[in-house]
Amino acid sequence: MTAHVVVGVDGSPSSRAAVEWAADDAVRRGCALRIVHVCEPWVYDIPLQTPPGFRDSVIESCQGVLESAARLARERAPGIEVDAALETGHPIEILRREAADAEQVVLGSRGRGGFTGLLLGSVSLALAGHVAAPVVVVRGSQERTHGVVVVGFDGSAHAAAALEYAFEEAARRGARLHAIHAWQMPVLGQGATLYAPLVEEIFANEERVAADTLGPWREKYPQVEVEETAVCGHPVAVICEAAEAADLAVVGSRGLGRVGSAVLGSVGHGVLHYARCPVAVVRAREEA
Repeated sequence: MTAHVVVGVDGSPSSRAAVEWAADDAVRRGCALRIVHVCEPWVYDIPLQTPPGFRDSVIESCQGVLESAARLARERAPGIEVDAALETGHPIEILRREAADAEQVVLGSRGRGGFTGLLLGSVSLALAGHVAAPVVVVRGSQERTHGVVVVGFDGSAHAAAALEYAFEEAARRGARLHAIHAWQMPVLGQGATLYAPLVEEIFANEERVAADTLGPWREKYPQVEVEETAVCGHPVAVICEAAEAADLAVVGSRGLGRVGSAVLGSVGHGVLHYARCPVAVVRAREEA
């Protein structure tokens, strides 16, 4: 199909929030929305005689989840092209396949089958950082907007991909971009002393890294207002604090250097777990 955003649904409140976010995103991008619900294979393997009508009712329930999500998307964003697909298989495998030609994949933070809000859903963790397309994990209602996109960066190729995505999102939304370079003091051996001049040098160097990294992006996106923060602190804590007043937090992912081996980095993992706003995980092109 044409350019599209994919959203995975399972009928949970979290997936409803994901549908609303994805519909808004499709409008911003001017593309179609593809809604995917996966009916797992065991449903079709249920013996027809046990119990009477049970198999049909489960299949009907799956179709109802998909139809409800499609109806919600059309109500949220009248006029957008909506394609609803009922698939059979394992949700993670199906959504990885769907991600191959998607602009991005949108998921709820926690689906059915667990204590809501306790942990990040297994499907979200299995997709974020493991597919080429950006993966956005949505938590909670998005009715209140702040006009701010937060991005964490450290000067790596992974961070460059996150910065590109974040600047594009800020430009698309007409939002302010809060770019955060958070770093931690080096660990010294026992008995070593961190002298004041060395501390000042470290701070100055990290500020230069932040300014030098953001410079080209500021030039490329002059319409985006940028708030630049270089701070000594744990990246997860700093990004999550800033995300309290943001509409989207953006982080990079990292790979192990061989095809198919990408894993989510510790910062991305932490932000996904603790940030209260939607989080986008973006892979570097060379990883993909």
